[in-house]
Amino acid sequence: MSTNSGNLVLRTEHTGLTVSSLDAALEFWCGVMGFELGVRKDLGSGTLVENIVGVPGADMQIATIVAPGGHRIELLEYRAPADRKIYQPRSCDVGSVHLTFAVTDLDEMLARVEAARWRRLGIPQTLATGTRVVYVRGPEGHTMEFMQFVPAAPVSGAAAN
Repeated sequence: MSTNSGNLVLRTEHTGLTVSSLDAALEFWCGVMGFELGVRKDLGSGTLVENIVGVPGADMQIATIVAPGGHRIELLEYRAPADRKIYQPRSCDVGSVHLTFAVTDLDEMLARVEAARWRRLGIPQTLATGTRVVYVRGPEGHTMEFMQFVPAAPVSGAAAN
């Protein structure tokens, strides 16, 4: 792998997820996941929107939410065109994507998302490092991975004051 000293990428800006209902998505992401609403706006339709997203007839509204730690997720609800589809690939299907979140309590997070109609794709597993991990999928096909890391061991041998 070569190193490109002229790298043009500065940082990750946000992750975009298309949803069928912005209101329902905000209820899940802010209510269940505990993210904060950053901004919500109606982009409407027209040449500007169509040229950005490459979809003739696009009419949309968006909201940006902020995860603990600062990563932003942009939720996009297209009101047009009328022939939109819900894409539900399996994890192995080319084009499938997932977001991964570190959590403090994997079992509690599973209980919360399952109550919001998300389902486990497998059984939580414990890796050799002690990290617990599982994939879940939402009713619209979005996939997330949750990882519960082993807490760092306290430093021993520290001098007492």
